[in-house]
Amino acid sequence: MRGVKAVGIVACLALGAYATTIILRDPTLHPSILGMLIWFAGALLLHDLVLFPLYAAADRALTLLPPTRVPLVNHVRLPVLGAALTFLVFLPGIIRQGEPVVRGATGLDQEPFLARWLWLCAAMAGVSALVWIVRVTRRSAAGG
Repeated sequence: MRGVKAVGIVACLALGAYATTIILRDPTLHPSILGMLIWFAGALLLHDLVLFPLYAAADRALTLLPPTRVPLVNHVRLPVLGAALTFLVFLPGIIRQGEPVVRGATGLDQEPFLARWLWLCAAMAGVSALVWIVRVTRRSAAGG
């Protein structure tokens, strides 16, 4: 198992190095290795010193909820994780970054991105709540 992890880490490092060479060769971006390292260090510090304690505390608060017949924790975790990941994926569209390029390439604007992301989050939360209700109902009907 240790060998598989080592291969995975080496593959990730190789992919990162390859992506770095592509970025550095692009004359339109004019990046510097120092600038890239500063952004990487900033993201690392932001995550480790700010974001991780926040979502760890929120997760800890979820585990302190009163126990129910069917644990509620994972029915909250999953839609929140889905919302966070889709937010990261669709962030450029939500904040309308690169709108002239998108409009020129597709003829469409980025206005509906935020509303669609919010509807997606509501749907994930609704489905998760529905699954929890069905599980509670089935467990109550089974007498356990």
